Amino acid sequence: MSQSPSSNAVPASSAMAGGNADPLIIGGQEFHSRLLIGTGKYRDFTETREAVQASGAQIVTVAIRRTNIGQNANEPSLLDALPPSAFTYLPNTAGCYSAEDAVRTLRLARELLDGHDLVKLEVLGDSHTLFPNVLETIAAAKTLVKDGFRVMVYTSDDPIIAKQLEEIGCVAVMPLASLIGSGMGILNPWNLQLIIEKAKVPVVVDAGVGTASDAAIAMELGCDAVLMNTAVALARDPIRMASAMRKAVDAGRDAFLAGRMPKKLYSASPSSPTTGLISGAANSQ
Repeated sequence: MSQSPSSNAVPASSAMAGGNADPLIIGGQEFHSRLLIGTGKYRDFTETREAVQASGAQIVTVAIRRTNIGQNANEPSLLDALPPSAFTYLPNTAGCYSAEDAVRTLRLARELLDGHDLVKLEVLGDSHTLFPNVLETIAAAKTLVKDGFRVMVYTSDDPIIAKQLEEIGCVAVMPLASLIGSGMGILNPWNLQLIIEKAKVPVVVDAGVGTASDAAIAMELGCDAVLMNTAVALARDPIRMASAMRKAVDAGRDAFLAGRMPKKLYSASPSSPTTGLISGAANSQ
C-alpha cells in the first residue's frame, strides 16, 4: 500500500504544502493527517481535547469499555469534548479477550454512534503483556467484516497473520511496534518492512511508540500512519508532545517519499565538489 520512495510520484514538498496532495485513504475515506491518536489516560476531557488539537489528528480512537460516549447519560461525554462532526471516531475493543466480547462491543459502538462502521479491533491474549490473541482476532475479524464493519485491526508483527487479516477484508492492518504502553519503540523493523512490502491496505503502527523519533522511524520505513495514546497522554507535557508527534509523522513521511541516500560502508564521499580545486602547484607560483 505504501508508495515506493523510488517512484516519487508525490514530491515531499507537495505533501507538506498541500495537505491533501498525499492523502491517507482508509476504508474509502480520505484524511490529510497520518497521526491517529487515542483519547484515554489524560487528566480530563479538556486535556484530551487540547492534545488532540495539537496533534492535528482527524481520527481519534476511543475504548468503548472505558470511555463514556453516551452509554452513561449522567456522566461527562467525550462527544462533547471532541464532537463527531469535527473528528472521525474509531471505536476500539480495548479490554476484550475473546472474539465474542469484541464483536459485542463494536456492535454497541455502532448503535451509540448512529451506524458508524469504521472500527478498531483488538483482542488481547493476556492482561500482563496485552499481546494480541491472533486466533481470536481472526475469528472476530471474519464476523465483523461479514457484518458490514470496516475493520482496522491490531495484530502482531507477523507478516503471515497480517496478510491473512487483509485477505479477510480488513481495511487496515495495525502491527505493534512493541508492547502496548511500553514506549520501547520499534523493536523489529524488518518484520514491519515485510508487512509493508506485501500489504495492499494501509499499514498503521499501533502500540509501543514512546517519543517523536519512534514515530518518524515508523514513517520512514514506509508505514502509512501511526496510532498512539500513552506516549502523548503520559508525557510530562502532553500538549507539547502531541505537537512533536505531528511534526515527526510529517517529517518521516516526507523523508520516505523523498527517498534516502543509500548507505555505503567504508565509502566516504565529500559533500563539496572536488573539481576546480586550487592545486599545490598553483599555490607554489
